[in-house]
Amino acid sequence: MTNSYPVSKGKVLPVLFGFFIMGFCDLVGVSVTYAKDMFGWSETEAGFLPSMVFIWFLILSIPTAMLANKIGRKHTVMISMFFTFIGMVIPFFIFNEITCYLAFGFLGIGNTILQVSLNPLLTNVVYEDKLTSSLTAGQFIKAISSFLGPIVAGYCSLHLGSWEKMFSLYAIVTLISSAWLYFTRIEETPNEEKSLSFGRIIGLLGDGKILLLFLGILCIVGLDVGMNTVTPKLLIERTGIEKEAAGYGTSWYFAARTLGTFIGAFLLARVSAKGYFRINMLVVLIAMGALFIVSTQLWILAMVSIIAFAASSIFAVIYGIALQLYPQKANEISGLMITGVAGGAVIPPLMGISADYLGNQTGSLLIIGICVIYLFGCSFWVKTGTSSNRV
Repeated sequence: MTNSYPVSKGKVLPVLFGFFIMGFCDLVGVSVTYAKDMFGWSETEAGFLPSMVFIWFLILSIPTAMLANKIGRKHTVMISMFFTFIGMVIPFFIFNEITCYLAFGFLGIGNTILQVSLNPLLTNVVYEDKLTSSLTAGQFIKAISSFLGPIVAGYCSLHLGSWEKMFSLYAIVTLISSAWLYFTRIEETPNEEKSLSFGRIIGLLGDGKILLLFLGILCIVGLDVGMNTVTPKLLIERTGIEKEAAGYGTSWYFAARTLGTFIGAFLLARVSAKGYFRINMLVVLIAMGALFIVSTQLWILAMVSIIAFAASSIFAVIYGIALQLYPQKANEISGLMITGVAGGAVIPPLMGISADYLGNQTGSLLIIGICVIYLFGCSFWVKTGTSSNRV
């Protein structure tokens, strides 16, 4: 899609800041630990908290694409901000087991709507040749938000008396983002067809290229959530350190991912998306293989960081290729691709089953390894056209 409207930082920045709100979904990682301790939850009860976030990607992604096609992307983003704000403000009034689940449920709804509508909204404020790098810049901002989550939770717990006070801070940030975007004038390409059908969007999977990329999104999100989940467990199992210390493994992962998206945003503005995809997945494949055999804390953290760094921009690459494949169907493709974020709800249970079967975290790594192998193959199966960022 070639953007025919004037491009300015005044339009790009409020859209990119929306990616900071998108990073709120990663709050669920650190919240599981705090909530489990506060409410005395079992592992099963705690495991439902991430599901409250990721299940909505499966349920609402396609309906949201249909809504965006009807009322516009910016209006749809504003609706997502409303649901996110509701989720963040609930704990301010009352916080117990039920409202904790409810808060993350609203956060999941808002985040789903946001991811479906915000990504294609970028096509209205940046030029086509900058889309992939802009998407990566957005992922960098999202990564910063994810990285700050455990720090904010820890600060609120130590200095404000309770970890859940972080929700009030995030509610304020959501309001700021909403107001900034609301008062920004963004011209959208009119849609000739205001209504879309569920069957029509699902029917896109009949296109082999779209199916290939959809499975790629499912695998890269599964890889991301899976590594977040397995890293502390792997450290405890192989090095015997305490769970509090092992939790810092997640911070290493987020830090490396943040750095990777920052560098990726610059590289993808200058190199072929396909070449970047292929080289980075080769690095991930090698580091993943090493993770099966390393046993010291230093080497485990090193391999985890390499995987996070190299895989950090792959979501943006796959998503950008899909949008540029059929630019006139940006809303439909966005809804379909974001449905693949449900991989964050699918892959971890498979990891758990595999780990229980083998009796250790090698089972979890096997499931993640399958995702890595697919993504490496996908980087070769993707075909490019006249543009380096096209399939």
